[in-house]
Amino acid sequence: MQALTEQELHNLAMNIVGRELEADGYEFMGVNSKPGKNPQFVCLKEKVLHFIVVRPVAYPDNPREYDAGLMARVKTHAENFEARTYYAGVGLSNAADRNAPVFLNEKYIVDYEGLIEI
Repeated sequence: MQALTEQELHNLAMNIVGRELEADGYEFMGVNSKPGKNPQFVCLKEKVLHFIVVRPVAYPDNPREYDAGLMARVKTHAENFEARTYYAGVGLSNAADRNAPVFLNEKYIVDYEGLIEI
């Protein structure tokens, strides 16, 4: 069994959030899948720009808790573009053992309750 890398976990979280954004009518203006580069999504919806930071969060950490300093910096940047800022924390855990890593081609649990506006 092969555990997912940090980049693979990040991509999985981005796919989960991206599918929801698409279903909710967001238009993607920019997508950045590099974990250290923020925001991950720059989207347009109803003529309003949205900056969205995506983070995969390992169990037992709370996916709704975020780095306030980072989000303040992203919000300041977003305000220069008259954009709204959101955090999307996606909890990911192994379905068989929540304390084990998420493995490639194995079932996993998603704990994601949507965007948190900053």
